Amino acid sequence: MTLMTPPGGGTGADSPARIRVLFVSSGNAARSQMAEAILRQEAGDRFEVASGGTNARAIEGLTEEVMREAGFDLGDARSKSVTTFLGRKFDYVITLCDRARVECPIFPGGAQTLHWGLDDPSEAEAGQQPAAFRRALTEVSGRIRAFIPLATLAASR
Repeated sequence: MTLMTPPGGGTGADSPARIRVLFVSSGNAARSQMAEAILRQEAGDRFEVASGGTNARAIEGLTEEVMREAGFDLGDARSKSVTTFLGRKFDYVITLCDRARVECPIFPGGAQTLHWGLDDPSEAEAGQQPAAFRRALTEVSGRIRAFIPLATLAASR
């Protein structure tokens, strides 16, 4: 998948421009992985989506577990540093935690920056982590479902 489509340009003369979204969290181990997979599944070809972490670490096992329970496929997802995407253009850069908001590099080129301050489920007490991961999934999913029609409408203007 390429994320280098010029702003306002589709992949062909008869295809609409895809909305490019980058989700950023501190670790790219839970929230941003959830957001990437949910947007990809819910919006299909209308969006190009990626995720990265300001301090990338391995994807949490509970992330994979709760996503699978909810019917979302992480596929061949892997944790990536947000610096992997420097130089690429996005329509939206969405930070998912306060640390990412502070540490996220600037993506010039007209990207709108949104902030969804979500708790890191891996920071919950050990016995509370499964519930924290499920709560994070519910929060991310709700925001994605609200975001899709708004971003689609804005792109059509």
